[in-house]
Amino acid sequence: MDKRLTAAESEEIDWGECAADEGKIMKWTQSLSESVHTGLSYPLTNHVKCSLMKGDYLYFHYGCDGQDDRGWGCGYRTIQTMASWICNNCVALKDKHTPPPSLPEIQQALVTMGDKPGSFSPSRDWIGTFEASLILDYFYDVPCKLVHVRGGGAELEHVAVEELHRHFKKHGSPVMMGGDRDNSSKGIFGVCTGGDGSYLLVVDPHYYGCQLEKMELQRRGWVAWKRVSSLDQSSFYNLCMPQTANRAT
Repeated sequence: MDKRLTAAESEEIDWGECAADEGKIMKWTQSLSESVHTGLSYPLTNHVKCSLMKGDYLYFHYGCDGQDDRGWGCGYRTIQTMASWICNNCVALKDKHTPPPSLPEIQQALVTMGDKPGSFSPSRDWIGTFEASLILDYFYDVPCKLVHVRGGGAELEHVAVEELHRHFKKHGSPVMMGGDRDNSSKGIFGVCTGGDGSYLLVVDPHYYGCQLEKMELQRRGWVAWKRVSSLDQSSFYNLCMPQTANRAT
């Protein structure tokens, strides 16, 4: 992740189209790939239990709005993907055509609510699961459950996996995952458990380039099932779980 820039450097950020008016924002969001995990086969043929998110969403990733946010924007992009799910699947919002907040809007909201200093907006500072919970509550009145998994190994396999199974069964909303040594934001859209361990369905916001169809994203590994045991076993992890059971259609 990039360290904080000086104020002069921050003022030179080119936000691309993400700082444009709402009509332009709606236009570029219409070009994003939708529900990119669909059609992906389960990782196990003899799984004991598989739980998936429910509903449609848009896939936000590095540079998708013209802003080159490589190295710092993965958390923002995961939040935007989660926000698109809320806009598409929550009763109070699905007919309002409200786009997910832009990167500048996310930063300004964190300043407005007092979580960040004024120098945070604009900046290239990265954000994580705690900020995600604040943003989803601020824009959509959706509270989030934060789960801290202290380390790898058994705690990831049992604590995180069981939390995810319960979440997808009850709420059906996508989850944001981040950590310390492994500080790359990940969207978690499913969990599959078998006799030899579990897999997470990861929607990775780190793709940068032209818009790809979901089959190509899956082929390149940007949307894929990842073994829990492949995660950094020395890193702690946090999960941000939107509590949408009473809001989703």
